[in-house]
Amino acid sequence: MRDTRESRLLLVLLIAIAFALITVDIRGGEESPVDGARQAAATVLGPVENGVAAAVDPVGNAIGAVRDSGDRHDRIAALEQENAELKTRLGSDDRNASKVRQLDTMLKSAGAGQYGIKGAQVIAIGAAQGFSWTITIDAGADDGLQRDMTVLNGEGLVGRVTTVGPNTATVLLANDPDFTVGTRMEKTDELGFATGQGARPLSVQFLNGKADVKKGDRLVTFGSSGDKPFVPGVPVGEVVRVDPSGGDLTRTVYVEPYVGFTKLDIVGVVVQAPRDDPRDTVLPAQPKKPEKPKPTPTVTVTAQPNGDLVDSSGQVVGNINEPDASASPDAPGNTDTAAGDAANEQE
Repeated sequence: MRDTRESRLLLVLLIAIAFALITVDIRGGEESPVDGARQAAATVLGPVENGVAAAVDPVGNAIGAVRDSGDRHDRIAALEQENAELKTRLGSDDRNASKVRQLDTMLKSAGAGQYGIKGAQVIAIGAAQGFSWTITIDAGADDGLQRDMTVLNGEGLVGRVTTVGPNTATVLLANDPDFTVGTRMEKTDELGFATGQGARPLSVQFLNGKADVKKGDRLVTFGSSGDKPFVPGVPVGEVVRVDPSGGDLTRTVYVEPYVGFTKLDIVGVVVQAPRDDPRDTVLPAQPKKPEKPKPTPTVTVTAQPNGDLVDSSGQVVGNINEPDASASPDAPGNTDTAAGDAANEQE
């Protein structure tokens, strides 16, 4: 359209009409006189708008992707952090599951021996107490702990309480060289004294130098007067070696303790001794020994001068001069062969 006076007047007129329609539409509200025209225009122009929007959307999405790239990067970083926290939580759950298993085993052992125990967790090891084999636990006098109480876990004897604070206590481990406990052997009731040797097996000396002791025998605590420092029946360990007496009144036996002293976590302090000696009830059940295979009976056959074959009971089971039944033409396996030979001759 050329820029003329008439075109300018037409443009001004259209703008005036547009403002007039806008004013009428606003004042009319929901009953606007131009509402019908608006709906008709939407009906006609709606498909066109959708087509244009579909054509423009990829471009808009690309622009939005560039604009939101920073936000997405932050979101990815947040997700990576959440994954790291989840992995840490899973690891913590594994540790918690291990603690639950230890606690469950310890409670079963305490139940079998009728020990009243106070559970605790190891929070420090020997370095804080010097060069002794000791641990520090997170329970103390406020929890009812006293000096010279027995400490155990689900595997057996851990040690005894030596120092008690308000909220912590020190435990001397059973493998410490200064640790000695009275023992009783399973079934035979032979008595002895076990002494710690650090990382090596416990050294046990029996009162009876001629006691019948062999590898695999198991020991429990004998118990102390007034149940301090040791209650009876707590598993100690299993015999792994027996030294000859060499003329001494006593002989040394080496016992592998049930407890792994380098991996202690959950322990229990016996705050109430059992009413009766549990004897060997706290010891784990012995695994069943595999049955020895039964020998296969063999039959001895002797050939006699006349050719008879006689077994060990004196019965004749055959004769070496008899022809083999399998070589007979009448034998089932030779029927086809004989028929074949006859057919060849006839041919």
